[in-house]
Amino acid sequence: MTAVCAGMSALVVVGYHSEALDPAALAALARNSAIRTLFGEPVALDQAGGFTVWRTGTVLAVLLGVWAMLAATRITRGEEGAGRWGLLLSGRITLAEAVRQHLGVLAVVPVLVGAATAAAMIAAGVDATGSLLQGTGLAAVGLFFVAVGGVTAQLFASRSAANGAAAAVLVVGLLTRMVGDGVPALAWLRWLSPFGLLALTRPFDSNRGLPVSVLAFAGVLLLALAGRLAARRDVGAAILATAGSRPARTALLGSVPAFAVRRTVRPLAAWSAGIGAYFLLLGLIARSMAEFLTGNPEFATMAAQAGFPALDTVEGYAATLFALLAVPVGVFVAVRLAAVAADENARRLTLLLAAPVTRVRLLAAEAAVAGCAALVLITEAGVAMWAGTAIVHAGLGAGEALAGAWNVVPIVLLCLGAAVLALGWAPRAVAAIGALPAAGGFLWQVLADSVDAPSWIRALSPFAHLAAVPATAPAWVAASVMAGIAAAGVVAGIIGYRRRDLCA
Repeated sequence: MTAVCAGMSALVVVGYHSEALDPAALAALARNSAIRTLFGEPVALDQAGGFTVWRTGTVLAVLLGVWAMLAATRITRGEEGAGRWGLLLSGRITLAEAVRQHLGVLAVVPVLVGAATAAAMIAAGVDATGSLLQGTGLAAVGLFFVAVGGVTAQLFASRSAANGAAAAVLVVGLLTRMVGDGVPALAWLRWLSPFGLLALTRPFDSNRGLPVSVLAFAGVLLLALAGRLAARRDVGAAILATAGSRPARTALLGSVPAFAVRRTVRPLAAWSAGIGAYFLLLGLIARSMAEFLTGNPEFATMAAQAGFPALDTVEGYAATLFALLAVPVGVFVAVRLAAVAADENARRLTLLLAAPVTRVRLLAAEAAVAGCAALVLITEAGVAMWAGTAIVHAGLGAGEALAGAWNVVPIVLLCLGAAVLALGWAPRAVAAIGALPAAGGFLWQVLADSVDAPSWIRALSPFAHLAAVPATAPAWVAASVMAGIAAAGVVAGIIGYRRRDLCA
């Protein structure tokens, strides 16, 4: 995270000096509601630092927030739920002290990320005050989501539930920032979002310290709340405890595939809500975005250099943003396979596998259901984008929207293959390895485009081989190759899963 945040910020600062932007185009950019909704309010674009904050600030804040909340739930609820805190808590350390100390150490990481980002921007040649404020803002966002993860880990008895609640806070915060930036009458909503507070600091412009102070104070309060909540519960329990008894729920328990469906329905509903809302919003601003870029070709050129071509047409806009769909859906697939590894490590699969159920059958069911759930998310995104464009009469057909959404299936299959491969050979890293083709591939492409890297370096990202559907025809050959690589990963993962011991 430190390398990504500092490196991307420095690269954009360096790349800005080679661009010649028209002041009139900059003014038009600041006025456009679609631009403000999607990327945030543009300020100080006549400076390399201001442009860097606008282009990377929200993206880096989201990445750091996701990392922070997942790390917080993993080292608290995850370790406690797996029984690895048992010996620690049998001594003089109380549960509340263990939670506070773990979160305290983790809270140092965002501070280091913010300091490294500020130092990288200063070294790249921008104003020190704005750089320090941007670094402080990133640190405050990371601290806030460390605290959010810590609180949800005390509220819920399972790590997956804690992750879901923390992710809901992040998604609501991001959508609140987008609405506050896009609708002037609702600009006050930005004070209710961690990402809105980060934008309100306005580095390299007015350099406001109050919003980042509010965000940091909220993070500290949540950290204190996490400690207090930990002191009010027993080890292995949660504040929001489930009922001691309830009627038996036997639906979808008749077979291994049905059980896999049962385990996936709830997280699928949560991911569907977030992805559907986001792509509906993207559809609503499609026409405004295309018209703006048509009238300001300088920004269309800059977007193309950053790996986002053809944004000046509705079809090109849809194709570009549908490519981004591969990242959340790929992460979803990786997380679902990582849940299998977590259940195996926590001994929750022992009795099931002691029955006449082979591990290959279990893995096949989980992988198939995860893949089908991913197709549901992809289809929903296409329908949501089409609905948004239909409301504003942007001219994107339902078939075109679905074709653009389904164009990312090969990258999602790569994530599925990588996750199965990791489950067989590196079960402790399923989520990271499974998400690598999507999340890592996207970052690789953006960095390669930003520094004008050679074509063979850019070709290492699977995104470089996606056609801009629906603006162009699908790249069937590249899609077939990626599907073949994914199938090979699945086969290799099954072999490894059969050869290794349970929980090994």
